[in-house]
Amino acid sequence: MRRKKNRQDFRVYLLLGAMSVIALFPFYMMFVMGTYYSEDLFRGLPLLISDYFMENLKTTLDNGLPATYLNSIFVSAVSVLACLFTSITIGYALAKFRFRGQKAILVLVLIGMMLPTQISIIGYIMEMRVAHLTNTLWSVICIWIANPFSAFFMMQFLQDSVPEEMLESARIDGCSEPGILFSIVVPCIKPAIMTVATLVFLWSWNNYLLPLITLNKQKVYTLPLMISNISVSYRQDYGAQMLALALSTFPVLLLFILGSRYFVKGITAGAVKG
Repeated sequence: MRRKKNRQDFRVYLLLGAMSVIALFPFYMMFVMGTYYSEDLFRGLPLLISDYFMENLKTTLDNGLPATYLNSIFVSAVSVLACLFTSITIGYALAKFRFRGQKAILVLVLIGMMLPTQISIIGYIMEMRVAHLTNTLWSVICIWIANPFSAFFMMQFLQDSVPEEMLESARIDGCSEPGILFSIVVPCIKPAIMTVATLVFLWSWNNYLLPLITLNKQKVYTLPLMISNISVSYRQDYGAQMLALALSTFPVLLLFILGSRYFVKGITAGAVKG
């Protein structure tokens, strides 16, 4: 019986290992292609690392990789913090309170989710011009302060994961509403917080359209803009671009690895133990 169970476990681990290799293969190929001369990439699909790595690395550094890396980290980190604060407070208000105009606010949130980005971005660019924030990193941060999807996601999660009895008990004990929110509600919705943080970080990190429109100075470029503009001697250096892409994936992978256990616990988050 034990031998049969060991065989089953071996098959499961073998299947999971094969799936992991398939999932990670594109990342490996991206790094391998970043070690080749640009023209060599058109001769076939390389599978082994080449000796052109240092030249491609020098090209990415000459095009401002360290500065744009810091710009992207700052933009994504501030965007996540701002989005979490607004989405948690909006979601908490819509899920646990009843007030005049609640349905109107919910309708606005839903309309914001349904509007295509290409349409809503026009008014946003006009706002940034009036506020004199164009060509600054704040022009690509402010758009995440009021993210409709994050607010709606938090509202749905709070409705199912935070019991009313828990909040009423805290109010009876004299806890203030901000105290209830940050000391009781926030610990109960850690999986939702990690989910929103990961998604917003990923969306902000990979955002290309908005920086392309609002940022015209190289010193405030983010990684997608810098990577698309890598060129050497009046030609596009695809090898250096692939290396820059490979280097840009590390923060996202690290964030997912650190927060993956919260996704597993998401289904039981906020449960009340008897």
